[in-house]
Amino acid sequence: MLAPTEGLEILAVNQAFLTSVSRTRAELQGHRLFEAFPNDPDDATGTGIQNLRRSIAAAIATGHSQSMEAQRYPIRMQADGRSWFEDRYWSATNTPIYDDDGALLCISHTTIDITARVRSEVLLRESESRLSAYVSATSDVLYRMSPNWTHMHELDGRGFLKTTRGWAEYRIEQYVHPDDLELARRHIRDAIDGKRQFELEHRVLRADGSPGWTYSRAVPLLDAQGDIREWIGSASDITERKLAELKLRDIDQRKDEFLAMLAHELRNPLAPISAAAELLLLADFDQERVRRTSEIIVRQVRHMTSLVDDLLEVSRVTRGLVELDNTALDLAQVVADAVEQAGPLIAARRQHLSIDLVPGALALSGDKKRLVQVFANLVHNAAKYTPEHGSIRIRAAMRDSDILVEVADDGVGMDAQLVDRVFDLFAQASVTSDRSSGGLGLGLSLVKNIVELHGGRVHCESPGPGLGSTFTVCLPCLERQSAAMPDLAPRPSVDIAGPLRVLVVDDNVDAADVLGMLLEAAGHAVTVAHDPLHALELARAERPDVCLLDIGLPRMDGNELARRLRTDPATASALLVAVTGYGQAENRQRSHASGFDHHLVKPLDYATLEAILDGIHAGPRPAGSVA
Repeated sequence: MLAPTEGLEILAVNQAFLTSVSRTRAELQGHRLFEAFPNDPDDATGTGIQNLRRSIAAAIATGHSQSMEAQRYPIRMQADGRSWFEDRYWSATNTPIYDDDGALLCISHTTIDITARVRSEVLLRESESRLSAYVSATSDVLYRMSPNWTHMHELDGRGFLKTTRGWAEYRIEQYVHPDDLELARRHIRDAIDGKRQFELEHRVLRADGSPGWTYSRAVPLLDAQGDIREWIGSASDITERKLAELKLRDIDQRKDEFLAMLAHELRNPLAPISAAAELLLLADFDQERVRRTSEIIVRQVRHMTSLVDDLLEVSRVTRGLVELDNTALDLAQVVADAVEQAGPLIAARRQHLSIDLVPGALALSGDKKRLVQVFANLVHNAAKYTPEHGSIRIRAAMRDSDILVEVADDGVGMDAQLVDRVFDLFAQASVTSDRSSGGLGLGLSLVKNIVELHGGRVHCESPGPGLGSTFTVCLPCLERQSAAMPDLAPRPSVDIAGPLRVLVVDDNVDAADVLGMLLEAAGHAVTVAHDPLHALELARAERPDVCLLDIGLPRMDGNELARRLRTDPATASALLVAVTGYGQAENRQRSHASGFDHHLVKPLDYATLEAILDGIHAGPRPAGSVA
């Protein structure tokens, strides 16, 4: 009770109020209300006293009760010699009390401490705000599901599961892919029976009808009796991630197939090479058998070299390390050179090849070697997958400013799945255990990359297995123009009579010795060195006509050795030939800049070397030529 005076002295107070404010009756009774409960001096926004004064004044003025809902009025607390203000929220009612004569006796001030309720409401609003922010920030679909998963309500209304914001009938077959339907049903039943979290990755039919993948999670909410009241869940669209995983798995599988194929292809030539080498060790070997055995070794080494070259080539192309040597070209000549390369396989399989080019010249700008490689791969691919006596057709025509070249066959054809990935690295059709028509899966990938380097495009079509295939290359056309070749500065003529003096430098002892024996058998005088510093001493003393140098030498590489030989008067005019395992364009450019006349890649093609050596007797040789 409060006195109706200016000071609003406290006349009486019950125990419930004393408990709620942690005071004694002596501390309050007889004291002024706002002296007992002052404002927090550090709270500039506090309006508790002002609001309470107005409510009491209104009760006195009107003679009616005045209610105050959820008023913040901090209370000063004291304990252990400390004093502080604690936020409290009150619901208060101020009622004037009159005597029988109508005179105002006192003000009844009743309060209910609603601090806990207000704080709960604040926490709830904050929680709802955080949930709203999460819903806005996430791409997940949030939903409520009925206890037995028959109805659902989508919380954010995005329509991913084709529902409205209200409860809608949930039919699992509408959303789950048919192949995963039974799996999803089983997981739902297990979650309901065990009253535990549902969690599953599965395929779905999305709102636009397209297939996709989702990761679904749902947690059961239980009532007081422990029964499922509803489920709260989310669904994440993981389609992109799953497609990437499937693509990686496919690439990994094709890599394994490629490695198995490569091992098979490398073991095949190694077997006759090994057998031939063992045969050469036998005594009483006639010259004819030696010749035949040597031919086997040479033929198989060339096959292995071709495999390694393909691997290096696809690596360089896919890493963007290829630089095109563009000149004006006649497509007919490019196709003719390509057919010449694939001709032996076509003849061996007795296939019919027809070439149909439009009348007149089809000119384009490009790297002839690379474009020949493109069409040779396509023709070779057609021959490999076309049975004996089958047909292959090459047809070229103009379309607007492009040249279209079709390489078609009536061979084994392809299904749609293989057509989609036929240009992928390591892509292969199913092959038999003897790998008779398989490949390394490199050729068509090279075709695509080289064509695109020329600003063109290539695509494949096949009506299906057994119905043949057609590969179409589209390249930009070019009006015929002369292709001026740069003049090469000649080196001084070297007139050598009799056998050549040849210095062979290689730290691989076997490789150096075998090459030396080959050269000696051809009638040349050969000196072999395995160390570059020793080679310099030998070169100054013997003044060789030709130096065959490995690049990867210890202590001093072959490029530095070549530079020193070029600056030494005793060897400045010698023919320098790099014989190395490094065959990429940058390696060739580096050797040319170091003073080499030729760049040959291991394993050495001895016919090419013989032609280089024979050319020394023919007069001037060009500087910096590359073989």
